[in-house]
Amino acid sequence: MIEGSCCCGAVKFELLAQPSLMGTCHCSRCRKAGASAIVFVKKEDLRWIAGKEEVALYQPAPPYRYSRCFCGICGSSLGEILSQDASFPIAANALDGALEAKNSFHEFVGEKPGWYAICDGAKQSEGHPA
Repeated sequence: MIEGSCCCGAVKFELLAQPSLMGTCHCSRCRKAGASAIVFVKKEDLRWIAGKEEVALYQPAPPYRYSRCFCGICGSSLGEILSQDASFPIAANALDGALEAKNSFHEFVGEKPGWYAICDGAKQSEGHPA
């Protein structure tokens, strides 16, 4: 089990299983939200402990379609933690416990700023990986 939380501790949750996949998104939206490192979790593996009602949702304008969640008190990025999909990404930085998953992909590398160097051998793609 892995515990997760926001910076102020108002939002708390658990993952009942290790995330299935970890990646890094370099799109401008994820970078600005402070959630470039993401892990994919299954809906049934997420258990809320406290603060679900404190989670705020940002719905972007087209062409973007994925909403982003954050703590409405401290602003900590939480990824897509309110998603109703069977599997969805959450911000790796919101996890307090150890992860077994290692970074396996970099997406939207064309939007990566010049100052950021990719220093691992993970697969890179211009958009979402296939």
